[in-house]
Amino acid sequence: MARTTQKDGGIGGFVQSVPEFIQQVRTETNKVSWPTRKETTMTAVMVVLMTTLLALFFLGVDQAFNALAQALLKLVA
Repeated sequence: MARTTQKDGGIGGFVQSVPEFIQQVRTETNKVSWPTRKETTMTAVMVVLMTTLLALFFLGVDQAFNALAQALLKLVA
């Protein structure tokens, strides 16, 4: 990307046309290391598994606090 000096006070001093911008985006996109289907699937499975485990954990914590609160309320009433 060529850096130029703008006399009109442009943002960052960069001047480029739309086709030049699109070409630069394509060039940068080709440099990206995209995950394989297997990596994507394994990551999705791990996300679902961890979400389920955390949901069960917080359900247990919530139930424990609920039982404690109910026991304390029975003592008061």
